[in-house]
Amino acid sequence: MKQTVLLLACACAAFAAEKVKLPTTAADIAHGKKLFEVHCALCHGPNGEGGRGPILAQPRLRRAADDTALIKILEEGIRGTEMPGADSMNPHEVRQIAAFVRSLGRVPSRPVPGNPEHGAELYRTKGCVGCHSIKGEGGVAGPDLATIGSQRSAAYLRQSLVDPGAAVPEGYPLVKAVTKSGETVTGARVNEDSFSLQIRDNSGRAHSYWKQDIASLDEQKGKSPMPSYKGQLSDAELTDLVAYLASLKEAK
Repeated sequence: MKQTVLLLACACAAFAAEKVKLPTTAADIAHGKKLFEVHCALCHGPNGEGGRGPILAQPRLRRAADDTALIKILEEGIRGTEMPGADSMNPHEVRQIAAFVRSLGRVPSRPVPGNPEHGAELYRTKGCVGCHSIKGEGGVAGPDLATIGSQRSAAYLRQSLVDPGAAVPEGYPLVKAVTKSGETVTGARVNEDSFSLQIRDNSGRAHSYWKQDIASLDEQKGKSPMPSYKGQLSDAELTDLVAYLASLKEAK
C-alpha cells in the first residue's frame, strides 16, 4: 500500500513538473507571427503593443506567468472577456503563436514621449480623478487605471482621450434608461440579469431598477460616458498625460 502511494506521489510530481515546450526555430516563430497577425493583431496590435487587448510585448504577462498558462489562454480564451479560444487552429499552431508572443517580450520597448510628471498634474486637475481610481484613490464611474500602462498602448490611450466613443472599454457600455414613472438615467451598465438592471452614472452614483419598471432602454453604441479632451488639452498636454498613464504599471 505504501509503495502504491509512493508511486502515485512520484507520478503526480513528475506530471506537475512537466512543462510545455514551445517551438524555437526561426521558421516556427515566423509562422507564429503570421498566425498572430491574422488572429490576434486586431486587438493586441501587430507587434503586441496593445490596443483593445493588453500589451503582449513585455517580459511578464499578468495572466500567463508561464508557457502552460499562455497555451491554456490561447486554446480556451478568457471567460467574460473578448478573448476567444483558438478553435480554428491545431495544437502546433497554438504553440507557434505562443512562441512568437514570448519573442515579443525579448524586444526592448520604446520609451513613451512626454513628461509623466506634468501628465500626473494634468490627471489630478483636469477631472480624471472624478471618474477613475488609482490605488484606491479617485472615482468609480470609470475603469481603475492603476495598471493601465501594462494593459493599453500609448496610441490607444491617446485615442481614448480624444475620441472616447472609439475606444469604449469592455464592461462600460453606455445606456439610457427611462422608467415608467418618467425618470431618465444615462450611464454605464454595470450589471444585468433577467429581472433587474444596474446603471452607474457619470457621478459614480449607482441606480438599480426592476426591468418591469423600465419603459425603454437605449444602448448608446459608439458612445462613451467619458468626455473628449480634444480641444480641451493641447497636443503637448495630451502627450504628457499619455506619458503618465503609460507609466502606470504593475509593481515588479
